Amino acid sequence: MTATSLPPKSPVRVRIRVNRIVLYTVLVSVTGLFLGPFGWLVLTGLKTPAELASAPVHWVPADIQWHNFADAFDLIDFLGYARNSLIIAFIYAGLVTLSSAWVGYGFARLSAPGKKVLFGILIGSMMLPQMITLLPTYLIFAKLGMVDTYWPWVLWGLSSAPYLVFLFRQFFAGLPRELEEAAIVDGCGYGTIFWRIFLPQSWPVLSASFVIAFTWTWGDYIAPQLLLSTDKSTLAVAVMTTYVSSAGTPITNLQAAASVMYVVPILLIFLVAQRGFVAGMSTTGLK
Repeated sequence: MTATSLPPKSPVRVRIRVNRIVLYTVLVSVTGLFLGPFGWLVLTGLKTPAELASAPVHWVPADIQWHNFADAFDLIDFLGYARNSLIIAFIYAGLVTLSSAWVGYGFARLSAPGKKVLFGILIGSMMLPQMITLLPTYLIFAKLGMVDTYWPWVLWGLSSAPYLVFLFRQFFAGLPRELEEAAIVDGCGYGTIFWRIFLPQSWPVLSASFVIAFTWTWGDYIAPQLLLSTDKSTLAVAVMTTYVSSAGTPITNLQAAASVMYVVPILLIFLVAQRGFVAGMSTTGLK
């Protein structure tokens, strides 16, 4: 007897309904937990300075200050900083996605002595905190004359990223061996096989990798603050350092309003690429 043919009051149907209610309750609770900080950020951006300093806390603004968003936009060169962030993010995300795909293809489909050891070292490098490599990175780029330029992000993009290499390696390892064997019989080299056969089939991982890399760069505060001057800096640095009063204290409501506008491009990119992102994350471990 199937679930659709069960009587309305059967114990199985009641249990299924209870399980669904519990599942939906958990999902709604988790969603609220993740959306809570963003909602609080939006409410903070709509308050007056007096409400932010009041005790007890005013959870909902008494008089909504929509002009805070316009003031935050006009107080700095918002579009200029956003343009700098977009340039850096697109350069890095595009290059690191392609370079990671190429390295992942090599680890997945090519044979060489010490390949497993090299892959283990690559995965182990993911455990290194960014702060450990911060000073050597700055000294190297300073010696090369690349400080206050966007060349560091170009070089980082061409160097691939361990996590993205892992994603591509897992995806390419699951493709049938017959694909490249047939291509080799037809006279194709490994470069042609990668560009014409493997890369076109990896669009889910390409989408996921691009979104991940774009998010990394868009949200990075340390590298732009260290390597770029004020004119070439990014929106993340501007939001954190520019909205201050004459006394040097942060203007919290304007900073919150700017942060909301700062998050919007990431949300739009994820909404556009969410199907490929989810598909890429769900297929990288399948054989």
